[in-house]
Amino acid sequence: MNWEQLLSLKRQGDTNKRLRKEQDDTRLGFEVDYDRIIFSSAFRSLQDKTQVIPLSKTDFVHNRLTHSLEVSVVGRSIGRLVGKQVIEKHPYLKESGYHMNDFGAIVAAAALAHDIGNPPFGHSGEKAIGEYFKTGNGLQYKDKLTDKEWQDLIDFEGNANGFSVLATSREGIEGSLRISYATLGAFMKYPKESLPKKPTFRICDKKYGFFQQDKASFSDVAKELGMISNKTGNDIGFERHPLAYLVEAADDICYTIIDFEDGINLGLIQEEFALEYLIKLVKNGIDTKKYNQLTTKEDRISYLRALAIGSLISDAVKVFMENEEAILKGEFPYSLMDKSQYIAQMNDIIQISVKNVYQCREVVQKEVVGYKIINTLLDKFCTAYHNKIGGKASNYDTIILKLLPERFLHQKEKVYDQLLHICHFVSLLTDGKALEMYNIIEGNRN
Repeated sequence: MNWEQLLSLKRQGDTNKRLRKEQDDTRLGFEVDYDRIIFSSAFRSLQDKTQVIPLSKTDFVHNRLTHSLEVSVVGRSIGRLVGKQVIEKHPYLKESGYHMNDFGAIVAAAALAHDIGNPPFGHSGEKAIGEYFKTGNGLQYKDKLTDKEWQDLIDFEGNANGFSVLATSREGIEGSLRISYATLGAFMKYPKESLPKKPTFRICDKKYGFFQQDKASFSDVAKELGMISNKTGNDIGFERHPLAYLVEAADDICYTIIDFEDGINLGLIQEEFALEYLIKLVKNGIDTKKYNQLTTKEDRISYLRALAIGSLISDAVKVFMENEEAILKGEFPYSLMDKSQYIAQMNDIIQISVKNVYQCREVVQKEVVGYKIINTLLDKFCTAYHNKIGGKASNYDTIILKLLPERFLHQKEKVYDQLLHICHFVSLLTDGKALEMYNIIEGNRN
């Protein structure tokens, strides 16, 4: 892979080539990506989607929107630091008009969107959609789908759904948000289809990154960027865009440190653990006198968190640049943080967060509620939509479909497209809206 091709400014539907030298630096294309994501309704809905604590009303606990903003900020820093060194190493990029800030802008935009396809109720929401088809009433549709279409549904993936949000055309809207291909490439952490499932230990094969309906547009992006194909036959998959490693690192850093911080602020993790677990990350930068002058738990944790994130950013940049040549050749099968000097400390922090936060009673109880809500919504809407298209809609089906927004009323011919259409609708609901619709359907509304 080569950097100039990887930094393509092309957007879906372009007929002319976009050259970096011709860009207006006051309104750079990569920065336009960021703006379009910020103003999208899918991004806005993240303000009421679970990060760790479902349906939490606690003001200092992160939701998907605050998490995404923080990952974007960290990603921008990593991107700029990497960009500075990459341009120094490859001076032809500067001659073509590229700046270190271009790297930061691409990573920031991709990181901003990294959770845009996640359903309500966090990762349990993904599992709930998948299990509706795998073991629930959705199992009845299996014989009407190809193996890969079926795998898309039973392994419903927020990353693939995110690509649909950013890039799938719909009536009158070509290319959805029309994000630059460089940003889409950085967004694509798992550039493969749902089958074969986890065929290797390589990080790019851990999950999948596009639905069957998006195969053509996904492949077009990968080929335009010069990403390396790593599948044979009818299977489609690619080695990662190098900047996808930076987006992933930013996410890994934020959820490791900030979920830990949330757990302490919620009282689920003792404050004493903060210094014990973070000290190896911050020992080279901590000002002991300043730390001892901080009088509140929140201020002390905030100070340690900032230092820890700074240490991990520097380390992520170091790992990337040490392996840049291997990454460009498609020969780096790990995440950056897997090779971090702090991997043991990060794993310790994640383990205590899993034990004390992710598996706490409040989280488990609300995940159970989330499963019930998503199962009910999928069942009612899939049944009604499928019956309508088949000419068998009952009066109840007709009433149920009136709850759908206008753009989800367009009929799809294939059963797979019908089902994915409804999954997409449910996935874009906020936690609160999903609960509200569930209560309406179940007759629980006051």
